[in-house]
Amino acid sequence: MKLKPRARTAGHRRHAWQILEAPAEDRRHDNDNNRGSRQHRGRNNLRQRAWQILEAPTGEHPAVERDAAIGPQLPDEPTVHMVLDLVVRIGEVQMASGAGASDVTATILSLTRALGLPHCEVEVIFTSITVSCHRGSELSPVTALRVVRSRSLDYTRLSDTERLVQKLLRNKLSAEEAYAELHRVTGAGHPYPRWVSTLAWGGMAGFIALLLGGDVWTALVAFVISAVIDRVGRLLNRMSMPFFFQQITGGALASAAAIGVVNLDLMPLERPTLVVAAALTVLLSGLSTVSAVQDAITGYYVTAAGRSLEVALMSAGLITGVAGGMQFAEYFGAASTPVPSVPPLQALNLPIVVLAGTGAAACFALASYASLRPLLVAACAGAVGACAYGTLMVFTAGPIVASAIAATLVGLGGGVMARRLKVTPLVVAVSGITPLLPGFATYRGLSELADFGNLTPLMGAVAIGIALAAGVVLGEFLAQPVRTGLGRLERRLAGPRMAGPLDPGGSPE
Repeated sequence: MKLKPRARTAGHRRHAWQILEAPAEDRRHDNDNNRGSRQHRGRNNLRQRAWQILEAPTGEHPAVERDAAIGPQLPDEPTVHMVLDLVVRIGEVQMASGAGASDVTATILSLTRALGLPHCEVEVIFTSITVSCHRGSELSPVTALRVVRSRSLDYTRLSDTERLVQKLLRNKLSAEEAYAELHRVTGAGHPYPRWVSTLAWGGMAGFIALLLGGDVWTALVAFVISAVIDRVGRLLNRMSMPFFFQQITGGALASAAAIGVVNLDLMPLERPTLVVAAALTVLLSGLSTVSAVQDAITGYYVTAAGRSLEVALMSAGLITGVAGGMQFAEYFGAASTPVPSVPPLQALNLPIVVLAGTGAAACFALASYASLRPLLVAACAGAVGACAYGTLMVFTAGPIVASAIAATLVGLGGGVMARRLKVTPLVVAVSGITPLLPGFATYRGLSELADFGNLTPLMGAVAIGIALAAGVVLGEFLAQPVRTGLGRLERRLAGPRMAGPLDPGGSPE
């Protein structure tokens, strides 16, 4: 077939939108139609219409210039580079503080849209963040890469960065001002001296010993041993020793110190194994278990695999250290500690469990350099988690089920109230489940594995950790519709406004 120009004859006038011509056989029939009957001409016209296609009139097509660019109109190139560098640095702070890959991705995409870069792609993996900005058909994309080299728990830095993000989303800061503010936040030192953090780690171990059923002497020994482990770990960190070997050292010190206290009769300890369990809980608290489960649930499998491998490797370091400490004590003739056992929780001991959970969560937040408001909210989250866990254990619900339900309540409460109190939900969630970490289950599983070759208790400790992390993520998911409903209810009950805008500029959620 070939394109046919517009017909000019009056007898058989073709429309402008008929651009295709029938084959030559049909043209011979058309010539016969001029001499034949009206019926024969009608049949040939019907056959000809099968080869005609419809096209909109050319006047309805928009005029496209030959050199017109396709794509978004972005700011100048220096501004694009500065915005991309700003957002990847903000993502680095979040990743270093334990935020999930989905949270980091959503934050970066929101910031790029707010700062005038509407078409960006973000890739977050365990050790790096990549952001690519599409600049249309004429210019090549601009890509920024940031490597996450170190991880540290500084919740004040994370909270300050979250407030900076909210200001940017509400257009209260320009990109230049935000860049300078972020440099000030990341360059600032910790809000507390290092010895305060050491005392907080020791206090956390003491409260966990009380939560497990220990007495005051057990809590005191756990406090001293955990404080010593923190100072030794600090020294090894200055020597740039890998964190795996620091975990081995901490586990060995915990088990060897507990065995030494028992054999030397320095203090009357009823359950010396609780000292080791409390120290192991402190060492487990710095691992990113919640983020690993969150990444796996939200589909960031590469990051989830990296975090899971880190958690498994650090836990293996603890187990190796504890086993090494026990063998070291046996080599020198010291009797090992008794078989780990915890008495069943009674209803009369529930207030002590709630108080210990509150103190442990507050101490963890303090050790992670949280400010006063996040510290108080974290203490409340610890009380909720410990109360739910203790109540379920009284009714013999089982540690896995009790941990999952308690963590869900912590995640739900943190997701609903944390943003309204201007506190980062990650601080509340991690602090709230810290008293419930399976330090005792890990130690008991290791003892069973060493004495009888039984791997089931150790797998139970892993199941408790996964239940805690999954419960927190589920609670945060359930909190989203609740936050939306509360926001609508607040706007309905706000009453008529006599001055000022109806929407004051976005809710804190």
